[in-house]
Amino acid sequence: MSKESLGNKAKAQLIERFLRKKAGGEGAPAPSALSRAVRRSSVPEAFTRFDRHPDYERMLVSKAAADRIRLRNPFFIAHDGVAGAVTYIDGREYINFSSYNYLGLAGHPRVDQAAKDAIDRYGTSASASRLVAGERPIQRELERSLADNYGVEDCLVFVSGHATNVSTIATLFGPKDLVVHDGLAHNSIIEGIKLSGAARRSFPHNHADALDTLLAEVRGQFERVLIVIEGHYSMDGDIPDLPAFVDIKRRHGCFLMVDEAHSLGVLGATGKGIHEHYGVAGKDVDIWMGTLSKTLAACGGYVAGERALVEHLKYSAPGFVYSVGISPPVAGAALEALRIMNSEPERVARLHQRAQRLLARARDAGIDTGHSQGYAIVPALAGGSLKATRLSNQLFEHGINAQPIIHPAVEEKAARLRFFVSADHTDEQIERLIAALA
Repeated sequence: MSKESLGNKAKAQLIERFLRKKAGGEGAPAPSALSRAVRRSSVPEAFTRFDRHPDYERMLVSKAAADRIRLRNPFFIAHDGVAGAVTYIDGREYINFSSYNYLGLAGHPRVDQAAKDAIDRYGTSASASRLVAGERPIQRELERSLADNYGVEDCLVFVSGHATNVSTIATLFGPKDLVVHDGLAHNSIIEGIKLSGAARRSFPHNHADALDTLLAEVRGQFERVLIVIEGHYSMDGDIPDLPAFVDIKRRHGCFLMVDEAHSLGVLGATGKGIHEHYGVAGKDVDIWMGTLSKTLAACGGYVAGERALVEHLKYSAPGFVYSVGISPPVAGAALEALRIMNSEPERVARLHQRAQRLLARARDAGIDTGHSQGYAIVPALAGGSLKATRLSNQLFEHGINAQPIIHPAVEEKAARLRFFVSADHTDEQIERLIAALA
């Protein structure tokens, strides 16, 4: 735990107050002048204080319980240096399996130099929205290159990957529409649907037949219908049957959106994504979404597709219209990373070899890897949040950094560690991980 953790006395008081609340007693501290004024206005004091928010108090109780059993907090650890196959924490080197640096391009000399060159020419910030302050050539060059990657007409880059999904879905769909998503859809997809006001349905993970059945029942009740899937699921490391989903969207008159956050640079012989993996034309998918922060070693998100889609978002999406344009050095870094990905397919081949090795060795050792297909993400299911956190702590003691995924991010019984493989990982590092896990 950090130095900011509660003292023992404060922890005990907090736990006691929390338990008394559950039993029906408030257990609040002596009222202040502010609280007396609040009482006179008939507003409960807890509704005026962030430190009395129930979710915050539950979080503090969990932290206090972890302290009692001397469980190290694995989150928000400070790293010194590039997030690569190795990382440095408090001066010690760790094998790092908690980075999305799939092709090893974060920290690549050419990527770093491209960012520096962009600073020299454009400065560090676009300083305003592109709609009101104009554009920089490097921003449009990145967008054209991403559109070419998918073989579509145009692309639009946002400053946040999460905001890309939220703003795109909320702009394009509304109360008369339906959005149907995979049961393991990312939070940004769910938040975008909520903001849109559209009806929402989910179908079992990667179950195309269930989606087909659902649409046969409800498609006629809505105007526009969007199907949202991901190209590579970050919790389980598996991929959807893209041709099946393309067929379904055509037969039912729907739009199809594919979130490629974890599949660009990972799937396909040259890393172009899931359309290259299956040999599907880019135009067969209506909305390609992706992020710049993983394979492309930068930060932000993008949407690629037909020109009408991009023009609509360019003038209407709040996450683009009312946000500063992407920083020139960030655009420069992403553009150069994309160039390296296209010119060095051996990085993708090496990533696949390392990930397949990790998956096979883990299964040989009796580790439950769930549905992983071994492209870049391999989970180790622990069966509970406490077990997952303890396992993360134990690996840390062995010089291996791997973060636990615990409830409520996943179901309690599905708590796990996730191992993100990089093209820069070595066979020796993978063997050290398997030996420690086993």
